[in-house]
Amino acid sequence: MINRVVLVGRLTRDPELRYTPSGVAVANFTIAVNRPFSNQQGERDADFISIVVWRRAAENVANFVGKGSLVGIDGRLQTRSYDNNEGKRVYITEVVADSVQFLEPKGQKGGSNPSSGPNTNTYQPSGAGSPNDFQPSGGGQRRGQGSNPFNDPFGDDPFANDGKPIDISDDDLPF
Repeated sequence: MINRVVLVGRLTRDPELRYTPSGVAVANFTIAVNRPFSNQQGERDADFISIVVWRRAAENVANFVGKGSLVGIDGRLQTRSYDNNEGKRVYITEVVADSVQFLEPKGQKGGSNPSSGPNTNTYQPSGAGSPNDFQPSGGGQRRGQGSNPFNDPFGDDPFANDGKPIDISDDDLPF
């Protein structure tokens, strides 16, 4: 079975950070995701999707993003239900995030600055433990800040195809 969700959208409000009785952090927030088509008035509608993120990533989301921030979400869809105070069954569908990417620099909410590029800070599961144990990955450095291993200030790939054939023998291939 496959249950995978990938979304990019803007937070509609600041994340709500809480802790379970056992001390595990959980953050809830909603993102607005534009639909790929316009309505009859020529306006683009949006879907408002509830997101839940756990543990260290929940704390990072609460500390580093807020209303209007652009984020990328990779996770799974989950449906749950409960009986409310009136005895009526309430169904909730939400995305449980496995990875949250902050897609704009801190302090730049809702705007666009084409020269700055995306922020590459992500929080993804570490190899051990629960799938929701998150460790930072990515350098957080953006293109043009000297973060690449070739000390190329422009971020150009020295191995990019320059129009010449690549000289490689079959013995060099691992398969």
